[in-house]
Order: sequence, then structure tokens, then C-alpha cells
Amino acid sequence: MRNKVSNVLWGAAFILGGVAIAGNVLELWNFSLFFDGWWTLFIIIPSLISIFQNGPRTTPLVFLAVGIMFLLSAQGLFDWGLLMKLLVPIILVIIGLQLLLRGVFQRQTAVPPYEVGKIPEYSAIFSGNEVNYGCEEFYGASLTGVFGGVNLNLKSAIITQDVVINAVAVFGGCDILVPPNVKVKVSSVPIFGGTSNKVPPVAVADAPTVYVNATCLFGGVDIK
Repeated sequence: MRNKVSNVLWGAAFILGGVAIAGNVLELWNFSLFFDGWWTLFIIIPSLISIFQNGPRTTPLVFLAVGIMFLLSAQGLFDWGLLMKLLVPIILVIIGLQLLLRGVFQRQTAVPPYEVGKIPEYSAIFSGNEVNYGCEEFYGASLTGVFGGVNLNLKSAIITQDVVINAVAVFGGCDILVPPNVKVKVSSVPIFGGTSNKVPPVAVADAPTVYVNATCLFGGVDIK
């Protein structure tokens, strides 16, 4: 369901962009693609997609708020001095939205409800994040790489049932190394990026499946 919503959002964005540019060519209107703060769309749009795809997690909510503030600042509608005074209430609002919306999105997830609390978030922003699982149970994860990379090593992890990994790569990457006894199914939304699945087929019919939901914007997700 979430992937369908994210595909609809990306599709609508491309259609609107195409119509806007076509209108310029036909002189139906005067639309400038590179408006003040246009680059903030590379923060705002992936954040919205991540929220619809993965649920209202802290990282995309923070990125969405920061992107909107950058856009308002570029348009001359936001005073950065005011940001310092609003920092605490903004954080409180983000936490409140996350708590209010969490139940709605969790009812749609493929992971059983009793395991949702075990799903961690790993992020890399202008940096790298190495995550190694030893001989421990893995229930799923949410990965976000923005101008950085997240390396999730599950070679020694214990996976006994189907799990979901949500990955968002924006000008960065996410590498996922899975154990040899699992199947991998990938659902990807690539925008000037891509997803690579190099995991060989598993002969065992009832092997657990790792579902990877990837959103790539000028970035990539590799599964090995």
C-alpha cells in the first residue's frame, strides 16, 4: 500500500513538472523551475515519500521540517533568529505527530504488530554508519543515507521469519548484506538512482524472505 502511495506521489511530481515545462514552451505561462530555494525539494520530497512509505519516523519528520524551513528562508519568509526560539516547540510538535500517526501507519505494515518496537532506525547524514549484527535475531530495520552511507551487515544475523527493510538513499547509499539462507524481494522507486540485488536464488521453498522497500534519489541501494 505504501509503495503504491509513494509511486503515486512521484508520478504526480513528474507529471506536474512536465506540464509546467510544457506550458513554458507553449508560452501558456511563465514558470521558473529554478525558483529561490528550489534545491530544498531534494530534501522535502524524499522526506514525504519516506513518511508515506515507512511511517512517521523521527528522521524523515526532522528532514521535512528542516527542508520547509530552508525553503521559507530562501523565499524571505523565515527568520533564522526566530528558529532558535522555536526549536523546542518544533521538536515537541514532531514528537507529538509521530506518536499520533504511528498507530495509523503501523496497522498497514507487513511486520507483525508485536515486533514493531524491535525495528531500529539507522541513519547516515554527511557521514558513514556501519551496523553489524552478530548471532542475534533480526526483525527489520529502517535505513536513511543522505550524502552518506549506511552499511547493514546481516551475514551472521538470525532471521527466522519474513522481515522488512525500508531504505532511503538521497545523494548517498545503503548497502545490505544478507545471510545465505534467505530470499530477497525488492520494491524500488528509483529517481536518478537505482537498486541492485545480487543475492542468488535460494533453493529452500520455505526460507524466510527479506522484503526491501527502497527509495533512491541520486543514490543507490545494494543488496548482496
